[in-house]
Amino acid sequence: MAYVLGHHQYGKAEVRVVRVYRDTDPHELVDYNVSVALQGDFADAHIEGDQAKILTTDACKNTVNAFAKEHGDAARQPETFALVLARHFVRDVPQVSQARVQIEAYPWDRAHGTPHGFVRRGDHVRTTTVTVRGDDETVVSGLRGLTVLKTTDSEFHGFYEDRYTTLKPTNDRIMATEIQAQWLHSVTETGWEASFSAVKTAITHSFANAYSYALQHTLWEMGQAVLDAAPTVSEIRFSCPNKHHFVVDLSPFGLENPNEVFHADDRPYGLIEASVLRAEGPGRSDAFDPGQAW
Repeated sequence: MAYVLGHHQYGKAEVRVVRVYRDTDPHELVDYNVSVALQGDFADAHIEGDQAKILTTDACKNTVNAFAKEHGDAARQPETFALVLARHFVRDVPQVSQARVQIEAYPWDRAHGTPHGFVRRGDHVRTTTVTVRGDDETVVSGLRGLTVLKTTDSEFHGFYEDRYTTLKPTNDRIMATEIQAQWLHSVTETGWEASFSAVKTAITHSFANAYSYALQHTLWEMGQAVLDAAPTVSEIRFSCPNKHHFVVDLSPFGLENPNEVFHADDRPYGLIEASVLRAEGPGRSDAFDPGQAW
């Protein structure tokens, strides 16, 4: 039987780099987890065991650390840092045809107004995925770990039922989820911080204020709000678990429970996913990192 090598890539995953900016008073810092994945003319490494074209993963790590110093201004924002890294690997390493750089950015807040003390913010992680293929460049921003909840203005009823359906319809429930979102930009240069802030505000404002008929409906409303608020965003993708809150039966204790006491159940959970994109433009699925499943 004959065999061929399929999809393959390699790189350095989760390079932890913190950059302190001492040229400002008070100091500033960024805290990144950077992953690099390279594609190109690397078949011989798999088929022949020939490493002549392999840029070592250690060199990828060293590049990330060196660029945090050499390209300090770019490193202030995860999108610009990912862009200069990905462009370097494609333009300066001849055998690399595509570079994908992912960054998790951990936000820090100043501690009680002190100039050099910080407290890490725990409400979300900011993410970036940049892909460079020749002159084709895509920038995807995102966030994960943003947990939101509202105590009313959410219902779920009228759903399809079969012999295994036991869930009771409800006209009033707690709605809670942990938002993971990624959004594709139509540009590679913009005010990244302002854009991120606008998208995050649109997501949280829509979640809190829009009446929800289901978590699916909430994703649709949040997606529209993002596209209205951020003109450079062409598509947004959500992956949101339904963080179930079940009303506790207090009748054995002679107590009524009019949606006041709940059991928060962490698993299993419904997982709702959807993308919302502008009708006038095609999506760019290749811009989003598909992970190990490609």
